[in-house]
Amino acid sequence: MINRRHFLRQFGWSGAALTTAPAALANPDLTTDAAGTSLSGRVTASGNGIAGVAVTDGYTVTTTDSAGRYTLAADKGAEFVYISLPPGYAFPNERGLARFFHPIRGAGTQTADFQLERLTTDDRKHNFIVWADPQIISKKDAEQLRTLSAPDTRDLVASYPRGTLFHGIGCGDLVWDHFELYDDYKAAIATTGVPFFNVIGNHDLDLDARTDDYSAKTFKQQFGPTYYSFNRGQIHYVVLDDVFFIGTAKKYIGYLTETQLHWLEQDLKLVRPGSTVVVSLHIPTQTGHKRREQLKDDELGGTVSNRKQLYELLKPFRTHIMSGHTHVNEKWEKGSVMEHVHGTVCGAWWSGPICSDGTPNGYGVYEVDGNEIRWYYKSTGQPRQHQLRIYPKGRLKETPALVAANVWNWDPAWKVEWLEDGVLKGNMQPQTTFDPWAVDLYAGPDLPKKHKFVDPSRTDHLFVAEPSASARQITVRATDRFGTVYTETLSMV
Repeated sequence: MINRRHFLRQFGWSGAALTTAPAALANPDLTTDAAGTSLSGRVTASGNGIAGVAVTDGYTVTTTDSAGRYTLAADKGAEFVYISLPPGYAFPNERGLARFFHPIRGAGTQTADFQLERLTTDDRKHNFIVWADPQIISKKDAEQLRTLSAPDTRDLVASYPRGTLFHGIGCGDLVWDHFELYDDYKAAIATTGVPFFNVIGNHDLDLDARTDDYSAKTFKQQFGPTYYSFNRGQIHYVVLDDVFFIGTAKKYIGYLTETQLHWLEQDLKLVRPGSTVVVSLHIPTQTGHKRREQLKDDELGGTVSNRKQLYELLKPFRTHIMSGHTHVNEKWEKGSVMEHVHGTVCGAWWSGPICSDGTPNGYGVYEVDGNEIRWYYKSTGQPRQHQLRIYPKGRLKETPALVAANVWNWDPAWKVEWLEDGVLKGNMQPQTTFDPWAVDLYAGPDLPKKHKFVDPSRTDHLFVAEPSASARQITVRATDRFGTVYTETLSMV
């Protein structure tokens, strides 16, 4: 862990600036017009320049020369100068929050240096986790995040061999409109022992802003830029802001601005075609919600309206998209793009132990080896092998003669089989319906007591089979796309 003094030294603040640096981190002046600002500096490690590092003001991307130097004329709307952290170096962080930027302080000349530390571990093998929607609205919610979710993540990391590289992605809705709880979110991140990169969500917006331009002011004060990139091993990571604020009554749409897409186009030109790119954003680019609910159109706040333009930029790469927002777990894959819509840390808004589709409260875990990525879903408080739940006959009201299994991290490459009294009977059949436990917890006008707006959601990851009348034991065997087998057994006696 990099301490505060080391962090300040890494990012090039001189001794004279140390007295003002803490205020700069906590509350940077993000309203100063940067027109006419000339930015320059070096990116170094142990005093040696690092060549080819991407440096940006969020509008233009340049790279460092052979001595690690860069110059950049800041756009008048620029608020930060920041780097795309290169592979082979540790992630600078302050108590777990990734730090790769300097605030821009108005017109004139500004020097911003970035000092990195070379890793002693080969980062082509590394892991990352995705926390979608911590979404804390009260100190009671925050306590659950700090005492349940964060220690669970810490213990998961500790279960890997010593020295395994991890980082985290906070995939938006870090709080639920209550910005005073950011300190609790940060305390939870510090508990995990993992450096986190953070995504802005619709509940991280300044709702008193007149337009989208200023709706991220508080988030930027707390976490820095809302879109950026970094590298680890052979993977290029991109974080985007796809929440576009359109009014003061908590109205937003899923949309990527032209400024952001133009920046991304420049950023990706520095990435070798065929590489694996991981894109993290809050609102999914698309989901199965419209199909499951038989809607005419996607909800504007539920998917990214101009997603095709994003996909076009990503065509040269193998892409994994990380998203949250919906409080359900699902995946889709087409061509070289796969999207992972995550079940949430808070589940159904801290109203129970599962999301509205029956997915346990939890987070995604991703294991990287070169260009390849494997993954699983980690349920909070459960072993990593906990990947499905079986329901006996009678629990699905529309088909009471069937047993059902919820395999929440399922995608079409999985195989879900069932055995009756030890005899393999074949594949279970998918059935798009409601998870029975979610119905028990969340269906009806008076449930759940904490947040009555919560309802169960139809899901594609429920599977059914019809046992014989004499069956004594049912086993469900789910095999993921990587060949890992998970089983659960239900006694019928």
